[in-house]
Amino acid sequence: MSETAEQVAHPIAPVYHGILEMIGNTPMLEMSRLDTGACRLFVKLESLNPGSSIKDRIAISMIRQAESDGHIKPGGRIIEATAGNTGIGLALVARQRGYALTVVVPDKMGEGKIAHLRAMGAEIIITRSDVQKGHPEYYQDIAAALAERTPNSFFINQFANEANVQAHYETTGPEIWSQMDGEIDAFVSGIGSGGTLMGVGRYLRERNPDIAIILADPAGSILAPLVNEGRHVEPGEWLVEGVGEDFVPPITDLDLIDRAYSIDDQTAFETARELLEVEGLLAGSSTGTLVGAALAWCREQEEPKRVVTLAADHGSKYLPLMFNDFWMIDQGFIDRPSRGDLRDLIARRHSLKEDYTLTPATPLSQAVKVMRLYDISQMAVLDEHDRVVGILDESDVLMAMVNNPDGHDKPIETFMTSRLRTISPKAPVE
Repeated sequence: MSETAEQVAHPIAPVYHGILEMIGNTPMLEMSRLDTGACRLFVKLESLNPGSSIKDRIAISMIRQAESDGHIKPGGRIIEATAGNTGIGLALVARQRGYALTVVVPDKMGEGKIAHLRAMGAEIIITRSDVQKGHPEYYQDIAAALAERTPNSFFINQFANEANVQAHYETTGPEIWSQMDGEIDAFVSGIGSGGTLMGVGRYLRERNPDIAIILADPAGSILAPLVNEGRHVEPGEWLVEGVGEDFVPPITDLDLIDRAYSIDDQTAFETARELLEVEGLLAGSSTGTLVGAALAWCREQEEPKRVVTLAADHGSKYLPLMFNDFWMIDQGFIDRPSRGDLRDLIARRHSLKEDYTLTPATPLSQAVKVMRLYDISQMAVLDEHDRVVGILDESDVLMAMVNNPDGHDKPIETFMTSRLRTISPKAPVE
């Protein structure tokens, strides 16, 4: 019987004696089902780091360097501005080494990342994502000012920290070179702080000056126009997290880059969803940007090339976002037929059982559990004939608790609002 890929024996994984030992040395996965043109595309699974992202590498590197330089004292506090993953990596390392952590994050960061940070004991400060560097509410400026007025603290500043670049020059780059047996034609990466592209790019170029270094940049970022045309543009807005900038980070040398691809949010999200559907790889939104750019470069090649990019973080952090059809519909990334009536305003179609409803006999306690489970504040109550007979919302629940403290097992028909005016979904929007 021929040996299949699933039957190949793997080396037994080692026993580790601390979580920080598990950072790095991540596997490489070849994309075997995506249309990669004439090329072979390989994705390094940085999502398998213990903090679920590539940022674990720079967290341990920057903290070690700060300790060596005397910037962090025992019991001290680390302060950082981050879109999320660097904060998680820092929280992981700081917790193991006895430091407190304050993270300043932009408000477009996913709730999953914020919950992860809080679970690891980090203090979270949320600020605006619609302002640029120099504005008093810009997240990096807030972090710097906070460090200045906080005793025994250190602003680790990934955007200007050379230990960020060094982490990838000493670990990620050599791993890629070894895994590919030195046979690599292009490396595709994004720029958040710039550390990954600079560290890996410099290492690979020292081994082979002909390796193409490709930037994957969200549409709206200022970096792709600078690389391709030397043109300065006003920054726009994008939803992808972790890559793209409204300034050139101090540790970034754009001259290292051969070409940049500007990838819009829709392409990034659709690519990430395709990665899961076709390759079985659950990766984050920035990975959609990176793979989207890698595929664009691959499909332009007329000769076979070997290309490497990254799964920068794990897609479980984005399940309520780009992997959620209703979120995608709300953001305009999934089209639905226009009807010219109220149905155009209804994201979840009852006819397809996409919504959540209650029955009049449902106990109040169960209704509350369902509302919490699906994070909704009101629910329609339908009878056995699928007719709307009431609405239960948060105010009804509050009044029930005040007026009937022992009524949690009573049916919701006791508490629901039943004086309703029902409008046909085919009614005009006006």
